Amino acid sequence: MLTWTTYGTWLQGNAKGFVKNGEVRGDNIALKRSNIKNLAGKAVRLGRREKEIVREAIIEAAKRFKQKIPAIAVHSNHVHLVCEYVDVPIGIIAGHYKNAGRVALQQNGFQGRVWTTGYDRRFCFSDKELKARIAYVNKHDKR
Repeated sequence: MLTWTTYGTWLQGNAKGFVKNGEVRGDNIALKRSNIKNLAGKAVRLGRREKEIVREAIIEAAKRFKQKIPAIAVHSNHVHLVCEYVDVPIGIIAGHYKNAGRVALQQNGFQGRVWTTGYDRRFCFSDKELKARIAYVNKHDKR
């Protein structure tokens, strides 16, 4: 499962928690304020049409790796994606999907930075874990 956020919306220190180096961390007001101060531009929130553009771009981009996407949820401030294993480094796959979403948005008039740097990844080592992640993503798909 891959997760990444839109630029400036889910900063380190966020009260809902944030992930750093694979570890979920909690509220840190000083850290969040510091991150807000260091933003180079406005925070990005995707609208309904923009979310659909990103969704379709990722699904289309998966064809390059012949990778199935069992679950995807594109929110105004982040993306959750469950993708099957393929023999390509996960960082290349994440970059490919983020880039596909960015390019598709730009082709539809979006300007500026879209995503934060990096992504979170959660590997599934059993059918139970896979089903749980798919259920989580599908539960949060607000289309």
